[in-house]
Amino acid sequence: MTITIGRRELLAALGRAAAAWPLAARAQQAAMPVIGFLRSTSAEGTEHLLAAFREGLKETAHVEGQNLAIEYRWAGGNVDRLPALAADLIRREVAVLVVNGVAANVAKAATATIPIVFVVGIDPVKTGLVASLNRPGANVTGISIVTGSDLHAKRLEILHELAPKAVSIAVLLDPNVVESVGHDVEQAARALGLRVLIVEAGGESEFETAFLKIAQSGAGAMLVGGGAFFVTQRRHLVDLAAKYALPASYMTRDSVEVGGLMSYGPSQVDAYRRAGLYVGRILDGAKPAELPIELPTKYELVINLKAAKALGLEVPPPLLATADAVIE
Repeated sequence: MTITIGRRELLAALGRAAAAWPLAARAQQAAMPVIGFLRSTSAEGTEHLLAAFREGLKETAHVEGQNLAIEYRWAGGNVDRLPALAADLIRREVAVLVVNGVAANVAKAATATIPIVFVVGIDPVKTGLVASLNRPGANVTGISIVTGSDLHAKRLEILHELAPKAVSIAVLLDPNVVESVGHDVEQAARALGLRVLIVEAGGESEFETAFLKIAQSGAGAMLVGGGAFFVTQRRHLVDLAAKYALPASYMTRDSVEVGGLMSYGPSQVDAYRRAGLYVGRILDGAKPAELPIELPTKYELVINLKAAKALGLEVPPPLLATADAVIE
């Protein structure tokens, strides 16, 4: 038996189907999990970290724009904005909150139910973020690029090899970052017969004053502390170090790749890739409380030969041979 559909009925059926398509698309979009990405910094200078984070997500078959969405919030260096930004993401009922070190405690205070994945450069147990490294408990887990006194002593030792004439070393710190770099460097400096000057800069407007103070003190080299703010401002810091002809050691290779002299420390790029892996696992059903805090698995020494030449420094061949990467 043949069923004949008139032109009017066919057009009506097509109209109903067309009307249903947007509804289906909206339903699919509504079902897509949303990740809240919150940082105390501005977006500028974080492109490499975001790329690594997305790569980690991709390794767990989660792709932004395909089967998940990401809501980004940036405090632009103003930590007072973090509670409101965190509250906004929570109101949007995000599936997971991803935060940097400065935003971690704010996020934890804001929600006890939404899973939180952090990337921090501090000891998360000592600062009260988690109960223990192996069993974080509650709704918080993540990656800790925790740095001990041995790391800072090693950084000072390498910098001293590169700039042996410097008898006074400046240490530039972000006061918003809880770390013991100054104390650790002072202890290591005494063993090498070096003097240490501690200088703080909590905002970009304070950089010029800090570098002028370092220059006036007669410091012959500089160690730059850690923290998300210094990472995003790495180009500015590198430019100022060049302006004042200061051999400088940074925490991550990102600074060396934009012209800095050297870096020794854990890889932030790798940390954000692993954070992406953790978020993917949580989206697949894992509980944050049962995901142990991951610590650095790799420390790398990176040296920029062009920067060394501009400063009139000879890189000792044995040190060059131990470098993980050499930028020419």
